[in-house]
Amino acid sequence: MAMKVNISERVLHFKQPAGTSRGVYTERRIWLVNVSDGEAVGVGECAPLLDLSCDAMEPAVYNKVLRGFCDQVEQTGEIPYEEMRDYPSMLFGLETAMMDVRSKKADRKGILFDTPFARGEQGITINGLVWMGNHEEMLQRMEEKLKLGFRCVKLKVGAIDFDQELDLVKRIRERFSYHEVELRLDANGGFRPDEALYKLELLSQYAIHSIEQPIKQKQWAMMAELCRESPLPIALDEELIGISDPDAKRQMLRIIKPRYIVLKPSLHGGMMGCREWIEIAKDEGIGSWITSALESNIGLNAIAQFCSEVYGENIKMPQGLGTGQLFTDNIPMPLEIRGDKLWISKNS
Repeated sequence: MAMKVNISERVLHFKQPAGTSRGVYTERRIWLVNVSDGEAVGVGECAPLLDLSCDAMEPAVYNKVLRGFCDQVEQTGEIPYEEMRDYPSMLFGLETAMMDVRSKKADRKGILFDTPFARGEQGITINGLVWMGNHEEMLQRMEEKLKLGFRCVKLKVGAIDFDQELDLVKRIRERFSYHEVELRLDANGGFRPDEALYKLELLSQYAIHSIEQPIKQKQWAMMAELCRESPLPIALDEELIGISDPDAKRQMLRIIKPRYIVLKPSLHGGMMGCREWIEIAKDEGIGSWITSALESNIGLNAIAQFCSEVYGENIKMPQGLGTGQLFTDNIPMPLEIRGDKLWISKNS
């Protein structure tokens, strides 16, 4: 039977403003795609980030482009993967919806990938996330994460006064050693190239696991120099956005030579594109982990299941999958955080 794809638009609202060096988010616009083959209906989430995603557009334009790809799915029953390489948020939504249809037809409702995590038998260790705020707000949020049981915490830096951020990291380390808490930093491109190395040297005295995107993307020569000189391991994030060709991915990683890459399916090519990034990085001796990108629970659920499949049962590094509690009007899914692990509840 022919496929039918419907699109609906929603706006989600943050419980508290989410601050990054690029600005503050108070709401989040997403598109849900519902794919039906006449027997089962699957849902996926398309969630571009304004001013960041390579396929971010005005809502009316986004809806029109997405509708065009949905029409192709209706006509062929297949996702036009190659045509969608430069539209990662749309691709991710359609990938999820198509997998959801197949899982329901196979009587595996909710199981997109047949893994212990998807079956509710195993949790995925995640990092706690401390959003930007003033000094006292960030310290309080850090303490809350540690009380909840997180042993890996990521701090957003690069927006408030650097001396205050440095003092915050120092105070955390005075109370918790690196044996007790792994600290990750995310600058979201917030450091100037002429000051970045100095700041990384100051931060390195506090046993930091890594720092994501210290300077803005598309400065390959400067980023490569930073990766060579930095006493802190550097992870690329925004740098990967918009690079969809496999050869270009390999070229960029060989030039910059980061220690890690941080992958978000909504930003970095959907599940297909992230698989390519992971394999290419592995070939180049570069580590990786997966994070969500402020999706609703529908997207988060698909990302977490994808993570459990692509890295296998023994995921070594904490993943960035703790953003499901950000919204006042999130979409219900059987996801829950217990301690520092994300679980799918078997009782739901």
